[in-house]
Amino acid sequence: MMTAMISKWGNSQGLRVSKEIMESLHLSVGDKVDVHVEDEKIIIKPIRDAKIKYDLSALVNLIPQNYTSQEEFSTSMGREEW
Repeated sequence: MMTAMISKWGNSQGLRVSKEIMESLHLSVGDKVDVHVEDEKIIIKPIRDAKIKYDLSALVNLIPQNYTSQEEFSTSMGREEW
């Protein structure tokens, strides 16, 4: 169990969550959570979005057979325009 204090952050209020709790729930900064009140308790649940898993081989197979990469080299130095 952890004791925490609600703090004022600008015009909002915030509650800090310990590293141990974040790790135990596999949460990272920026992850979404569902927050609601139930029986006079604040319930915070991770939102588990389905993450797309990419297969590099399958993506490479989508490259057209006639694709050629192009690189541009220049000896210009200074005042380049991108």
